[in-house]
Formats: sequence, C-alpha cells, structure tokens
Amino acid sequence: MATKSFNIPIKNKVRLLVIIILLMIVLISGVILYNFSTVKGNAQLSASYASHIICSCRYIQGRDLEDCEKDFEPGMELVTLSDDSENKRLTASILFLSEAVAEYRGNFGCIQLSETEIDAL
Repeated sequence: MATKSFNIPIKNKVRLLVIIILLMIVLISGVILYNFSTVKGNAQLSASYASHIICSCRYIQGRDLEDCEKDFEPGMELVTLSDDSENKRLTASILFLSEAVAEYRGNFGCIQLSETEIDAL
C-alpha cells in the first residue's frame, strides 16, 4: 500500500506564508485600532502623572532629575522627561501619543498646564 505524498511546490509555500503574515498584520492592526482610545488615555495619564511627580521632586524636594526618575512606577519606561530649570517647568511625553507639562509656582506647588497654556509657551 503506497502512501500519498503531498508535495507543495515552493512557490505555493511562499505564497501561503505571505498570506498568513498579511492576515496576522491585519489582525494585530485591528486590535490596536480597536483599543487605541484606551492606549491613548493611559499614555496621557502616565505623562501627566510623571510631569507632576517629577516636577514636585525637582522643585519642591530639590533632587536631581536622575534621582527623581527612580520615583517612576513600573511600566513607565516609555515616558521621556525634559526639564526647563530656568522656568521651573517639566515636560513628560510618550512618543506620538501624549505630552504633559507641570510648572512650579511657588506656594501653589507644581501645577499641570492646560493645552492652551502649553500652546502659548
């Protein structure tokens, strides 16, 4: 009794592999687009939290920026910081998703700037 061998030509194997990869890309893109508002909201929350906490650390506690970065919560590795020591302003951002600015204002402490205040900078 002979067994059948299913030999698929190389050309068809490559075509099948390309189709599978394209379907995976479409599926992953769909999941990302479906959850984009949640991802963007979490990014804004992280940037706002980081700017406020690090601003307080820098200008109320008087610590260095590198030392203040130790105060980050786990999962905040994507947040980048920019310090404007002349204006006592700290900017936290997550690439392409969000940006938040906190400014030290004496007795008021560190406050979050609104979008119109950020645009006026």
